[in-house]
Amino acid sequence: MVVAVEVIGLSPVWGTVVGAAIGAGANFLLAREWTYQRADEEPVRVQLLRYLLVAAVSLGLNTTGEHVFANILHVQYVLARVITAVIVSNAWNYPMQRFFVFGDGKVARRSIHEG
Repeated sequence: MVVAVEVIGLSPVWGTVVGAAIGAGANFLLAREWTYQRADEEPVRVQLLRYLLVAAVSLGLNTTGEHVFANILHVQYVLARVITAVIVSNAWNYPMQRFFVFGDGKVARRSIHEG
């Protein structure tokens, strides 16, 4: 995000989008192969679809948080990014990846069948 802002010249909100996209790709690959040991028991396509849903909401939360902290509350953009990232990572990303994307599938299957 900082490179996108400082080197490319994007706004902090658009820098957040670029950073989130790059981070999401790396995170999916690392989480599937390394973090969640049973993640390879389910087809990658199913996990990828769930992950894209979670990542899309995460992107919305991150860009909204960056906008609120940096543009409305006038917090320096890197600090705004850190605050937003901590909140979104702990309140949304980790629980959703742990239980919905890479979990044992019970929560994911139940929510899909109920929907």
